[in-house]
Amino acid sequence: MKNMVSEFKEFINRGNLVELSIAFVLALFFAPIVTSIVNGVVLNLIAAIFGQPDFSSIVIDVGDSQLLIGDVLTAILNFLIVAFVCFLIIKAYNHFKDEDPEAGPSEVDLLVEIRDELRGRSS
Repeated sequence: MKNMVSEFKEFINRGNLVELSIAFVLALFFAPIVTSIVNGVVLNLIAAIFGQPDFSSIVIDVGDSQLLIGDVLTAILNFLIVAFVCFLIIKAYNHFKDEDPEAGPSEVDLLVEIRDELRGRSS
């Protein structure tokens, strides 16, 4: 029993379990935001342009059954829209995150400055 407890303790402390758990919880609550942007804004724009928000009416009759090509196209389009909305959100987040007025020069800028200073002394 003691061995199992120590194994469990090692399992819990291994890696970034807490960070991963927090990321998972945040993702659960972030998903409705993306869904509302996609369903409430993007798909309504598509409906305004094309008359309906999806392609479910596109079918191919094959004998007594139908191939639901429109459902496949709608699923692909929804994936691409969600991926694009996530891309825009991350891009905006990175833009605001990088604008830190307190931040000094980057490491590359400092190295260039040191290099130029050393060149000036050796001349």
